[in-house]
Amino acid sequence: WLYLSFLFFLASYTLIIDKRYQEKDNIISSVHTKVKGVAQTDERIWDTAEYTIPMQAIGSFFVITNFIMTENQLQMTCPEYPVAKAICSSYKSCKKGSVDHQSNGIQTGKCVDYNATIKTCEVMAWCPVESKKTAPVPAVLKSSEDFTVLIKNNIHFPKFNYTIQNIPPNFNTSCTFNKITSPLCPIFRLGDILQAANENFSEVAVEGGIIGIEINWDCDLDKWSYHCSPKYGFRRLDDKTTSQYPGFNFRFAKYHKLNSGEEQRTLIKVYGIRFDVLVFGTAGKFDFIELVTYIGSMISYFGLAVFVIDYYISLCSCCSCCKSPVKEYHFRKKYETVLNPRQVMYVSYVDEPHVTVIKKRLKTSLQRTEGDIFESHPEKFSDAVNCCTKDSNKDSVMEDQEMHTVQQRRPEGSSSGRPAWCCCGKCRPADKPHEQLCCRRKEGECITTSVLFERLVLSKDNLEDTLLYKEPFLDLNGENVNDKLRHCAFKKYIHWRFGSFDLEDRTVIPSCCRWKIRDTYPKVNGNYTGFKTT
Repeated sequence: WLYLSFLFFLASYTLIIDKRYQEKDNIISSVHTKVKGVAQTDERIWDTAEYTIPMQAIGSFFVITNFIMTENQLQMTCPEYPVAKAICSSYKSCKKGSVDHQSNGIQTGKCVDYNATIKTCEVMAWCPVESKKTAPVPAVLKSSEDFTVLIKNNIHFPKFNYTIQNIPPNFNTSCTFNKITSPLCPIFRLGDILQAANENFSEVAVEGGIIGIEINWDCDLDKWSYHCSPKYGFRRLDDKTTSQYPGFNFRFAKYHKLNSGEEQRTLIKVYGIRFDVLVFGTAGKFDFIELVTYIGSMISYFGLAVFVIDYYISLCSCCSCCKSPVKEYHFRKKYETVLNPRQVMYVSYVDEPHVTVIKKRLKTSLQRTEGDIFESHPEKFSDAVNCCTKDSNKDSVMEDQEMHTVQQRRPEGSSSGRPAWCCCGKCRPADKPHEQLCCRRKEGECITTSVLFERLVLSKDNLEDTLLYKEPFLDLNGENVNDKLRHCAFKKYIHWRFGSFDLEDRTVIPSCCRWKIRDTYPKVNGNYTGFKTT
């Protein structure tokens, strides 16, 4: 019961807390963002149009926090930036037409001065080439920490035809998100986002990074427990521990033409933070089929109670010091004690309308041992062998009349030498308790004196027909024919009194009937099994 109680508590808890009675539906979402803020550097003012870049992915936005600017570039020849493969000492070190993945152009085959101390291979490229390879520290636009972003998120659950957005009806445009004071405000300060993701904005702003803004919708659309509002979470998505290509950066150029018609550009390598808005969630609504399915699946776990307790008790049984009445009680309930077939006996009394079964060891005679009712009155003798018997219809009529006569008669006198357990006066003494059985429960006429016993059991013509029905070429004049007739008579009696041959191995034929059959069809040597012969 402790196990079942725990399982019931667990099933109920899961049903209510996890709402397993609801049908679920996945979310369809769209995201729109607007970044606001102004930053000032030594040279210029940066507004929204300059520090925000068009979306690079669905549901994301990028904010510039640092940059390297190379102005007034023209297509011409100039010294390469002094990387390892570009440094030279003579023309032999430079190969015309060579291109390296780290170079800014195509080598011309000349070795020229990069500055007063270093020579590099000359390249055909946008010159002058970019001169800085590392991001400025501190970040140029570190003040972008105070920028804000408005995130508009519309969601739809098609299965329930339900649509909602994250902007509340009484939206205050001057609010800023705070997990405690304003958990539903859709306006976020960039510095607060990185702080919630356990990151330092000033450090991330130098080389950039990728931050995830998670919007989780866990909606309950039932009228009695309705709620559907977003929960926001923040975490860093890129690996900040990598030493090669850390952060997030890319290059772009602004082009214009000079008065001479020559094209000129400004190359900008920007570092910044890309914010990915990740929307996920489910909605649930009560569904009767889901409830029935869950209850049906949980019922199977209750069936494990028998196995769990049985295993536990069996485990304890291995320890000799764990003997207790509980194990003995469990053993008696689990295993049914089956008696030896020899201890189960069926008897039929002519003055009782049912078959009696006895399932206990005999301490006295079988006649005086009480038993249980096995079935109602045995069916009348009817078998395929009746087609071989004479006057079978008359036998049925005589059976009904004789059964009534036998039960109504009382004995006119009894033999002075009859056993104490005999009620019909025809039984013979027997030593073994299971052989001490009479055809009657109370005093009365013996069944062997009835007409039906003579016709159904002892009739030689009837028995011979039965034997020939099974063995058409049986020699009825053989030496052992009496043995076959006697055994056939025993079976006739069993079928007549017990209604079936299924109980043949466990039925006990009364002493009077058994000896009547033996006297009619005796054995040659007079020795019989199971009863005294004198």
